[in-house]
Amino acid sequence: MRDAYHEELDSIGESLVEMARLVGSAIGRATTAILDADLKLAESVIAADSKVDDLQRDLEARAIALLARQQPVATDLRIVVTSLRMSADLERSGDLAQHVAKLARLRFPETAVPRDLHATILEMGQLAQRLMAKAGEVIITKDVDLALQLEQDDDAMDLLHRALFQHLMDDRWKHGIETAVDVTLLGRYYERFADHAVSVAKRVVYLVTGEHADELTQSEGRTSTVESA
Repeated sequence: MRDAYHEELDSIGESLVEMARLVGSAIGRATTAILDADLKLAESVIAADSKVDDLQRDLEARAIALLARQQPVATDLRIVVTSLRMSADLERSGDLAQHVAKLARLRFPETAVPRDLHATILEMGQLAQRLMAKAGEVIITKDVDLALQLEQDDDAMDLLHRALFQHLMDDRWKHGIETAVDVTLLGRYYERFADHAVSVAKRVVYLVTGEHADELTQSEGRTSTVESA
């Protein structure tokens, strides 16, 4: 019975890794779709989101069944509860990738992104994909140091997001209000996608240590200060 129980816990972890892989791929493909005005690719991203939704619903059902049957405590309880929260982050990430693809479909055959912003949006898309790949690695390895690095990596996304807004606020903006709205939405989608990747990593920190990532960082900071005094 205990072997089956732990196999089910492992299976939940595998589902989370698969969800991270799928949404990471989705944001990369959605970025290509919106920059290239590729309707076929956009439609495939939109359709594929249902698989992420199905995985999330299945994981939720299995986690709730484990809670009811096994009444886990301590670390096992943290695994189940934290997995539920991570699956919600990952499902929302899939929705954000789908939003990018839907915007590509809405503006087809035109592109929603002006040529002078292609490089910035491409960089945001690539960074979002890398962050989610790292979040997936953190789920597998339970590497707390790697998980804590994600928040620092996310600073690059925040910088890109601010640069995008500076471009929009420039007096030389010549692409009109509709395009400004599109670009504003895109920037928000990528920024939120990155936030969800960071959230997944923080939840792994809690899973492993029993402490929230912010508390752990503050504690390490206080320790370093004492040691250097």
